[in-house]
Amino acid sequence: MTPAPVDLRSDTVTQPTPAMRAAMAGAPVGDDVFGDDPGVNALQEAIAARLGFEAALFVPTGTQSNLCAILAHCGRGDEYIVGQQQHCYRWEGGGAAVFGSVQPQPLEHAPDGTLPLAAIEAAIKPDDAHFARTRLLALENTLGGQVLPQAYLDEATALARRHGLATHLDGARLFNAGVAQAGQGGDAWAEARRIAGGFDSVSVCFSKGLGAPVGSALLGSRAFIARAHRIRKMAGGGMRQAGVLAAAALHALDHHVDRLADDHALARRLAEGLDGIPGLAVQPPRTNIVFADLQGEAAARGAGLIAHLRSRGVLATGLYRLRFVTHLDVDAAGVDRAAEAVREFLSRP
Repeated sequence: MTPAPVDLRSDTVTQPTPAMRAAMAGAPVGDDVFGDDPGVNALQEAIAARLGFEAALFVPTGTQSNLCAILAHCGRGDEYIVGQQQHCYRWEGGGAAVFGSVQPQPLEHAPDGTLPLAAIEAAIKPDDAHFARTRLLALENTLGGQVLPQAYLDEATALARRHGLATHLDGARLFNAGVAQAGQGGDAWAEARRIAGGFDSVSVCFSKGLGAPVGSALLGSRAFIARAHRIRKMAGGGMRQAGVLAAAALHALDHHVDRLADDHALARRLAEGLDGIPGLAVQPPRTNIVFADLQGEAAARGAGLIAHLRSRGVLATGLYRLRFVTHLDVDAAGVDRAAEAVREFLSRP
């Protein structure tokens, strides 16, 4: 019998667990556009309270959550400061510029994923008709699996406040950051709340490591969420009987946060399995994402690696670097199989 594929392309490929499916099947529903879906209301109230915000908005995707955030903070002719590798700049189709006429001001990241404070301050435009109005600082945590240092987050958000800027955190993998920051035996929820605490708005994804099939939440003040709600409607994000989806997200919040530590351990196991393979430089993971770069002669042969892995039942991505992402549908045998398939390919004469 052929073993099931080991899908390491992303933590977005997770399947709902049997318990999650049961929660979805039994969910009471209403019409969320009218504000009367009890599951959606419960989800919004729960995540806002647990992360220390006044209100939250359930949206179909993280991309829409970031779009609603940027457009709720900024108007036409405004700009937001953002990193070159952040999702809301590089990977979301330029939505803020296309739909909101909001200009991004991208900056280069430091090796640890931060945006240098001096670079942020230098990018803030003076109040002059020649310039777009700098309104927002957007950060992302985790970024490429890296956890931004808490001291940095505190300093960056304080800098933004001194200059009158709003702050937004793309926390698609906020709970991965919280688990990593808490360490073994720590309180991941407390750390996630601490990470989010300095920001005016935060986006959290349920369909990555938390394992829900759909959905993100945008958090902020009641006034901010009211603005974002209007933008969600314009963007086509008003869902009807969405309680079946909210039930999955609620189940994930109750049962899948602490288990993210298992994904982090598997990522470390995979990195150890890849370490020492000739022609491969592995970046030690902090959370659930392992990056590796082909070097020397191996780089010239790299085009065939993804196809080779697929032939061995291992799915990975190599869009700009070799990337493996662990999640709740991957086990130790799977990551060992992936490491062996890479070793097999790169050991060929």
